[in-house]
Formats: sequence, C-alpha cells, structure tokens
Amino acid sequence: MTLSPKSMAATFTIATDFTEHSSIHSSKVTTIKSLSESGLTSLPPSFACKNLHKIPVLDSSSEYNTLPVVDFSLLVSGNSEQRDKAIQDLGQACEEWGFFFLINHGIPENLINSMMEGVKGFFNLSEEEKKEFQGKHIFDPIRYGSSINTAVEKIHCWRDFLKVFVHPEFHFPHKPSGFSDTAFEYLKMIREIIRELLRGLSENLGLEPNYINKATTIESSFQVFVANLYPPCPEPELAVGLHPHSDHGLLTVLTESISGGLQTLHNGKWVKVNAPPNALMVNTADQLEIMSNGKYKSNVHRAVVHSNATRISMVTANGPSLDQLISPATEFVSDTHPPAYTSVTYKKYYELSQSNSFDNGLFLDRMRI
Repeated sequence: MTLSPKSMAATFTIATDFTEHSSIHSSKVTTIKSLSESGLTSLPPSFACKNLHKIPVLDSSSEYNTLPVVDFSLLVSGNSEQRDKAIQDLGQACEEWGFFFLINHGIPENLINSMMEGVKGFFNLSEEEKKEFQGKHIFDPIRYGSSINTAVEKIHCWRDFLKVFVHPEFHFPHKPSGFSDTAFEYLKMIREIIRELLRGLSENLGLEPNYINKATTIESSFQVFVANLYPPCPEPELAVGLHPHSDHGLLTVLTESISGGLQTLHNGKWVKVNAPPNALMVNTADQLEIMSNGKYKSNVHRAVVHSNATRISMVTANGPSLDQLISPATEFVSDTHPPAYTSVTYKKYYELSQSNSFDNGLFLDRMRI
C-alpha cells in the first residue's frame, strides 16, 4: 500500500480551518492552547462533533462497572499463590475490559510528579521555542503539533501534543531543563513494568513466561511517549479531546493531571475512568489482540475536555520491535480457530495506523480476515 505525501504529513497550522469562523484572525494562533487563551467563546465548526453523546456514558463508581485492579507487587512476588492470583486478575482484565488500574507498581510518586511538571513546562514554552520540535513526518523522532492528523481528519481534536520516540534509541526535547533526564528514568521503569506484565500474560495464555517478550523482540521494542494537553474548551459538550480509538502497540500506560477526561468503551457504553491515587492506567493494544488471535481485546477509548480546566495526560505506547512480523501465534490457530488477522510488520502497521483518519473507524478492523 502506497501512501501519498499528503497523508503522511501531520500538518501543524490548523488555524486556517477556524480563523474565518471566529474572531481570531492572527496567523500566530496555531495551537489549541493559544486558541483557548485567545478569548474564543464558541467552538469553530471544524471541531464540532455532533455524535459525541450518541452512546451512553456510565460512571465507573457503579457496582456493575467497577474497573479491574491489578497489584503489580503481587505479580512479581515470590509467593506463588499471590502471583497466580495476580496473573489471573491480569488475564481477566485483558479479556473482559482491555483495561486495568495498576497499583503498587514501584514508580515513585515524586518521579511521576516531576514528569508532569516537565510536560507542563514544555507546553508553557513560547510558541517560537516549541516550533523547534514541530516535525512533519510520522517517523520524525520528535513531533509537536495539534489535533491528530489534520491532513485527513474531518473533525479536529481539542488537544496539543508532544510525541517522542524513546526506545530503542532515546530522543527527547532539550527544553525545559532537566525534562529529558527525568523522562529517561521514568520510561526505563515503564519498560521494566511492561516486561513483567507481558510475562504474566504469557503464563495466563498457557505459554512459557518469556514467550511474548521473545516473540516481539522486546529488548529492541518501539516505545513512544506522548504528552497530551487538553486546554479549557468553550463548548466541551461538542468537542472531543481524542476520537475513539485503540492503540497500535502491545500495552499502553497512562497517567493524568486530573481525572474525568478518559473514557473506555465497555459492553457498548462509555465508562468514565477515575483512577485511584498513584495508580497507572494500562490498556491492551492492537498487537496483543492480533498475537492472541482475539483472546485479549484491544481497548477502545477516547478523551473528553472541560470548560474551565486544563488536563494533561502522559501516554507511553509500548510495542514490538519495528521490524517484527506480527501475526496470530501458532498456539492459538487451528482448523476450528483460523487466524483472524493478517500478518504485517509492526513498522508498517504503525505507519498505516498513524496515517489513518479516526473518522474512518478503528484501523484494527482493516486487519481482520
């Protein structure tokens, strides 16, 4: 499949889409943050999502919708009974929800807070300083921009983002001071957690503990850090922070500055996600669904926005090696359960999924046989 230069480029100057519909006429207004701070009182048409509330939204505090919790300390425990219980909880969460809260994960709270301060510091840089990291191509190791892919999407997202490739080679903005060093430490700990989670999932699938790690060449895994800024929105009931989507990798880890912006799709309804203090939010992603031949479900989620609060999310997408060919594992393929997905290298999958418009539905659906 050949992609045109237009679809490969993530254009940054989305201001041309909304200046004619608002009181903002300055060419300097090129980000959602600057648009939000400009005194805008109504949402530009290119951001209005008419079907945002078509599906009911439930509160996660209801007994029926209690989100699963996995205790990481038990997963790495020397107590076999405790570890078996944690593996069972982990597998059940990935089958039924594709999402779970990870508690007692070992990442110091002050490190997470320092990362969040670094993200705030980056987005508070001047527009001129941030343009240094703008990027144009999906494989640029550092990209700063707005929305998702304005070259192809019909409805823009109310967000600014920083997207960085951090493994197997570590890239990171050199501003603000100290942010890169903090990120290196934080992301190394995330990779260690991912290895242990994949070991637990391998055992839950009845495989040897290192099966998934070996099959995905995890030592050279492709890890992407994404910081999302969702500024106050004049009409949050019409806007979307991120369209409904599933993630491209194996497991995605998320933390946020305030609760109330993330929603996960479960049994045909949106469920509000309110994380316990210092918990990580983890969701299964496309490559894990493909490898398990559908046993684990790639989680579909979205971000909504607020009228009077800025929300920041820190997302770490953890995938296989870019060169790895991903297909359903032979252990889950038989005459009665044929492969449900086509085989493709992770690099090609990432390339195609990132060039896809979320207006056109889930990219994973295109991989189904």
